[in-house]
Amino acid sequence: MSESDRVRRLLFKLPYSRSAASRFVAGDGHDDALAVAAELNRQGFRVTLDLLGESVSERSEAEAAAAEYADSLELIEQSSASTTISLKLTQLGLDIDTEFCADNLKRIVGRADELGNFVRIDMEDSAYTERTLQIFYEVFQEHGNVGIVIQSYLRRSEADVSRLIELGASVRLCKGAYKEPSSVAFQDRAEVDASYVRLMKMLFDGGVPTAIATHDERMIEATRDYAGSSGIPQDAYEFQMLYGVRRRLQRELAADGLPVRIYLPYGSQWYSYFMRRMAERPANLLFVLRAALGD
Repeated sequence: MSESDRVRRLLFKLPYSRSAASRFVAGDGHDDALAVAAELNRQGFRVTLDLLGESVSERSEAEAAAAEYADSLELIEQSSASTTISLKLTQLGLDIDTEFCADNLKRIVGRADELGNFVRIDMEDSAYTERTLQIFYEVFQEHGNVGIVIQSYLRRSEADVSRLIELGASVRLCKGAYKEPSSVAFQDRAEVDASYVRLMKMLFDGGVPTAIATHDERMIEATRDYAGSSGIPQDAYEFQMLYGVRRRLQRELAADGLPVRIYLPYGSQWYSYFMRRMAERPANLLFVLRAALGD
């Protein structure tokens, strides 16, 4: 459904669609996103902004996306919100030309460095993993204010984490959400979880800045247990969760004094992202049905 133009056109006609999407998406533009980010800050959360968008095929589209990210950094600096930014390299032209994409990223990260901000490179499906990491390594040599995402379901991730620890890089650890073949990724949930815990321990033992990105309470508990037994202070890492997902759990973690960063998407291309959130949990779909009924 997230890829269906027919469903998208139908959803856009429904009067409640945009209000339902606001549960998971901050709004269409920078002003909307920064207003939500400032409110989340007031509630005690850290924030990272993500401009929604798909892979681009034209240089002009990639340049426009890079310019919009640069604009967002300037607006963050001028606003009352405290937030970093996250981005996908396919938005910056990874499917067009690797060097072109890297140049776009360097301009963004360079400006973020000047402003004292931080950029997280999101990881996409396995076809992009190696190129994404190579661009990250190149940019990280020049700027320390850039981090990467590692997916625990990929079989290669342990080797990648070892190298990232050697570099002292900031890593966001997630499970991974793309459909991958068994030759590339673990298929069994228990294997994915075991890999997640193993990589979390490696990152903590390696002493690198670590973001634990999960809504799985078992992974959260395993992280807290290992941090406690290893003497890792609560402010040495952070949990990261999606805006609008498991909000009670987010508040509980923050109330316990744990740093929680909310991944806050915004932008006009919200449809595919919104539909993926619907597919993940029945509770999300129930929220939309309630909105449709005026509940």
